[in-house]
Amino acid sequence: MAENKPSGPGGEKKTRQIAGAALPLYLTMIASSAASLVDTAVLGRHATASLAAFAVTLAVFSPATAAVSGAMRGVMPFVATYKDNADDADGLLPVLRNGMWLGICVGLLGAAAVASVPLIGRAGGVPQSTLDELGVFPYILACSVLVMSIAATATSTLVGLGKGKAVMRSGMTGTGAAVVLSLILVGGVGSFEGFGLPGAGIAMLTSSVINASLAHVQLRRDTVLAGRSLRLGRPHPREVLKLAAVGIPLAATVLIKFAVLGVLAFSAARVNTDSAAVHSISLSLVNLMFTAAVAVGQATVPLMAAHVKTGDVQEVRRSAHAGVLVALGAVCGLALLLVVARTPVISLFTKDTGLHDKVLDLLPIVLLAVLADAAQAVFGFGLIGIKRTVPSLVIFAICYGLLALVALPVGAAGGLKALWLSLAGANLLLVAGQAFFFQRRSGSLTRPEPAPASA
Repeated sequence: MAENKPSGPGGEKKTRQIAGAALPLYLTMIASSAASLVDTAVLGRHATASLAAFAVTLAVFSPATAAVSGAMRGVMPFVATYKDNADDADGLLPVLRNGMWLGICVGLLGAAAVASVPLIGRAGGVPQSTLDELGVFPYILACSVLVMSIAATATSTLVGLGKGKAVMRSGMTGTGAAVVLSLILVGGVGSFEGFGLPGAGIAMLTSSVINASLAHVQLRRDTVLAGRSLRLGRPHPREVLKLAAVGIPLAATVLIKFAVLGVLAFSAARVNTDSAAVHSISLSLVNLMFTAAVAVGQATVPLMAAHVKTGDVQEVRRSAHAGVLVALGAVCGLALLLVVARTPVISLFTKDTGLHDKVLDLLPIVLLAVLADAAQAVFGFGLIGIKRTVPSLVIFAICYGLLALVALPVGAAGGLKALWLSLAGANLLLVAGQAFFFQRRSGSLTRPEPAPASA
């Protein structure tokens, strides 16, 4: 019968849709990463002590903001339900407002962690000279975390509604402002000597404010919410908790990944100085490629929404599988580009020919690790799309927990190659686990009961 046939576009069309939606998201994330390199370079030229204080603060700031972004991705599947309902502002508005309340809650937690950097640094044995250099910088970045949580609510809503170009416009504008302000406020210009480290903080906070403001303007101008008031309103705890049930496991997953990658970095550093440097360069290359998978995963969620709503299991799975293919294709394309341009690319990170050769020697294992990571990430976003994120947290805790346990002895016994093989193995296990849970949980989707015929 006709009603039993799979609905929606075919696999090839889904692939094109996902690729088109993912590109602006990827460009936005890459631009943001490049802007952080500008901060590092400017502060390094300004004063070594400032750069050290910057690094200490970012050791807390980066996982805090990643966790906030992870938590707010949980809003996407709820928003995506309204992607094709052009007239349902009354249904979407409460989701956005409750998402903003969730963003404020997780943002306050992240801000508290960043504001505690002086205490964390002292407990961790950071030299007093570096702690003295911190000044107001952690508190400025704490404000930035809170603003970023509000921005993340808006951008997750835009992504869920399939408005990736709007996310790019707001993100690129904020990133451009950050670069310009960093160059001016850190080192100064003309007779203005600059503020040093606080200047970097002001630039980052201003960038966050611009991004958040423009994202909310885009919501009011380019979506079904046009003309509606986006004020917070009264929170609805039950609805906020429903969003948190999807988002908080994602935040916990991000924190687990950050923690275990920190253990791997420590293990690499224990081998020798060259291994630590090669490991750091390899991670930078991985982030460049893995970001494409994150963009693809986000683009896949709104494509699944209509099929999740109707309980069309076949089309839900087809969307996720198309996303995996796009992600693997994107990572392979970037990997090919990296291999072709390996000499100039690696030379951006080091002029040491010995390190250069060691990075090239490790590259095949690095590519295996990032390909597996890309596939598992998209299956993870598939679980976000069907609002079942706890399985991702469980499988991540198991696979990366085991990786954390073996990292130090494996690094000591087999060096950097063995360490990266362990990471690749953990990621391959994640692919199997994420795919299994996605297949199993998507199978439990049910079609809505048909409306009774009118008399």
